[in-house]
Amino acid sequence: MSVNRNDGRRSGGRRSGGQQSGGQQTLQDIAARSPRAQLQKKGHAMIKIRTLALTLAAALAAGGPALQAHAASLQDIKNRGHVRIAVANEIPYGYMDLDGEAKGVGPDVAKHIMEQLGIKKIEWVTTNFGSLIPGLRANRFDMVAAEMAILPQRCKEVLFSEPDSSYGEGLLVAQGNPDDVHTYEDFAKSDKKVAIMAGADQLEILQALGVPADRMVTISNNADAISTVSTGRASAYAATSLTVGELAGKSKKVEAAKNFKDPVVNGVPARSWGGFTFSQDSRDFRDAVNAELAKFKQTEAWRKVMSQYGFSDTDAEESFKRTTEQLCAE
Repeated sequence: MSVNRNDGRRSGGRRSGGQQSGGQQTLQDIAARSPRAQLQKKGHAMIKIRTLALTLAAALAAGGPALQAHAASLQDIKNRGHVRIAVANEIPYGYMDLDGEAKGVGPDVAKHIMEQLGIKKIEWVTTNFGSLIPGLRANRFDMVAAEMAILPQRCKEVLFSEPDSSYGEGLLVAQGNPDDVHTYEDFAKSDKKVAIMAGADQLEILQALGVPADRMVTISNNADAISTVSTGRASAYAATSLTVGELAGKSKKVEAAKNFKDPVVNGVPARSWGGFTFSQDSRDFRDAVNAELAKFKQTEAWRKVMSQYGFSDTDAEESFKRTTEQLCAE
């Protein structure tokens, strides 16, 4: 008895491999396997991969919480055997000297604290000031020892220790102060330009005083300040009094503006409080640093560190007058 097998081969139905009965291929199958078609498929795949990579990069750049690198805890650091601490090469806050040794108020105090915490090795990282917070968030280092000013907007991105230092403001001008500037407010009342460092808190001070953006010249680091001012690109460089004094001592082309008056914002003279900086995931590490910092600030050794780098007795005393909680809320 004959059986009519309508099993897909006689009827011309395709198998899962796309072949017809007898292993024959359709024109569409042959075309799909052509080199040109294969290249098109690869091209589409590469586009998808590149699109995904760009999406991930954009999310990281935006600081997407789901994509932020996991920060190390205090125990992680102890297990690793060393801590990574960043500085921005700013004298006297945190810098590397010619022998490759970390110096400044931040590093000197950090060395003492790490010793008390039982962390014997420090790996120092240097970067631009504007890269400190992004670097923490990307887990390129565990802590920043740059005496970064504790500001509310920064508190939304990172954790701060209690204040380690306090410092006022200043202006670096060309020798003889040809543009006769003595306050930050002078730039709100004239068309003169003032230079600031990228990421520094002088931006917020100048904005609060009503200085428009087109009168601000942004430079990447303090090393560019002398040439920026001496060549007339800006009438002055706004920075802390300690930074201005340090830069003025490096060149006869510039000087610290005489009779400088600290800016007054909302009726209060502008003063900054600097501290150590951590990723928001490093709360236990920050708390351990705070405990040791509080002890160290009660000693003459801490005051010696402050005076060694040019901080006055007033700067030292002022560091006790604000808490991080207060500074983050202001």
